Amino acid sequence: MSSVAIALKGLTKQFQGMSQAAIAPLDLNIEAGYVTGLIGPDGAGKTTLLRLIAGLLIPTEGSLSVAGFDPVTQLESLHAQLGYMPQKFALYSALSVQENLDLYADLRDVDLAGWPKMRSRLLQFTDLERFTKRAAGNLSGGMKQKLGLACTLVGQPQVLLLDEPGVGVDPISRRELWKMVHELAGDGMLIIWSTSYLDEAEQCQQVLLMNEGKLLYQGSPSQLTQTMQGRSLLIDGGKQPRQRLQQVLQQSQVRDAVLQGKQIRTLIDSPDKRLDLAQALSLNEQQLQPTQARFEDAFIDKLGGQENRHSALADILPQIPDDHSHAIEAINLTRRFGDFVATDNVNFAVKRGEIFGLLGPNGAGKSTTFRMMCGLLPVSSGEARVLGMDLKHSPGKIRSRLGYMAQKFSLYGNLTLEQNLQFFSGAYGLHGNLQRQRIDEMVETFQFESILRQTPDALPLGFKQRLALACALMHQPDILFLDEPTSGVDPLTRREFWLHINGMVEKGVTVMVTTHFMDEAEYCDRIGLVYRGKLIALAPPDDLKAKVMHDDEHDLTMEEAFIRLIETQQEDT
Repeated sequence: MSSVAIALKGLTKQFQGMSQAAIAPLDLNIEAGYVTGLIGPDGAGKTTLLRLIAGLLIPTEGSLSVAGFDPVTQLESLHAQLGYMPQKFALYSALSVQENLDLYADLRDVDLAGWPKMRSRLLQFTDLERFTKRAAGNLSGGMKQKLGLACTLVGQPQVLLLDEPGVGVDPISRRELWKMVHELAGDGMLIIWSTSYLDEAEQCQQVLLMNEGKLLYQGSPSQLTQTMQGRSLLIDGGKQPRQRLQQVLQQSQVRDAVLQGKQIRTLIDSPDKRLDLAQALSLNEQQLQPTQARFEDAFIDKLGGQENRHSALADILPQIPDDHSHAIEAINLTRRFGDFVATDNVNFAVKRGEIFGLLGPNGAGKSTTFRMMCGLLPVSSGEARVLGMDLKHSPGKIRSRLGYMAQKFSLYGNLTLEQNLQFFSGAYGLHGNLQRQRIDEMVETFQFESILRQTPDALPLGFKQRLALACALMHQPDILFLDEPTSGVDPLTRREFWLHINGMVEKGVTVMVTTHFMDEAEYCDRIGLVYRGKLIALAPPDDLKAKVMHDDEHDLTMEEAFIRLIETQQEDT
């Protein structure tokens, strides 16, 4: 194993004006030869720790050694050995793939004589050789992350810090990124991969689980998962899985519960509570089947279990009557950009009170389809119908009944939370007492009271996303469009969001959602899978998994099903 290592002794970081330390005293060693996963909820201290290691922050107390260098006193020497890819990596959109690489080589003073050979190796390693002349702004999300990784590897660093590199990237591209990173680790590089995707954490040989600046666990994911044996169950969801989920969450024996297709994946306090839970739910024991524990179960348990069990948001929304009509319809929907067909004759219909998921790899056309359905892109041909009206003819009337939450945080970072709520409620036509009432309801529901005068830019991602959801629902819309609503948030925050979404759907709200987080797709009533502009599959999650499940398999993750469906389509075309 390589001698490259990171050593922390009593490392502490306290930001001015904050009562709680961002990093409590940490003592740990991290070695090369494998990928170390850095995990934890919003505000756990993950990014702060990475920035300390990279020398971008100065510790309040304690010492830190990275590849033999002190980041405070030997920063220049350290930077020659370290690659850091932050969450918002600075690719230059107008520059081509090759020009971005050349720029980073210049910034890192790479030897000009050897650079062409190194650049060629990086392009080959990241499979970007065919795209050297393409502008970075025109790359798919997965290709942008590959280019970001290539730029970070310029200069052949010994230490690689990756802060949420899988956010916004489809499962196939994420798998390719992991393959590359494992290869680098095998060559002796020290790699820390910060992530909110716990299926990614399971691929690490070692994980660091943090919360509120403290280290809760250091070791292999499998060791922690083994402590959960006998506590994970699959409960029959019956005819109304969302309602049964709410019943399960109210039981004292339950630590965590989420939808998994038509079943409810449940974590109980101890194996001997299974019979008690069956009796509490008036189910027979056969309707509660033990299932293999996942690392996510251990993560949730280590953080104290699911905290929010009831949607206060659903309580303030009115009941929308079900007239059994289609809320959303795509009829031969097509969008062209010049000669390129991004969406090609797509057809689907979404019933009122349904959660419809639109999935697909980066660049497949799902975002284009999604943006046409909510009126953000004009339709080239075909129809996008919402509440029975064609978006071409009645855009203003339709938009007044829609809520939209963008993939990238789209609120105003220089306005306070209160000012954002005022602005967006006014934009939706709310004024006077009604506007004040709706703002007060959202402040109470999302517990914004203590941060109303802060700007979103100063808050963790989870709070930003709560604010975005509150603004999208200010006018109590019939239909909610969610574009990657939980991208980058931790599993606990993700559960809170889906608790609200499930509660809204029970009130009759129709939801259309895009996501790259495949476990989240399990919450949808039906999924439309888009590939190369066409709708290649349309079915409930369990049916899609059954379609590609092998005879000797009893269970399959939605992520594996997604990859198999895409690979099958690639083989057929």
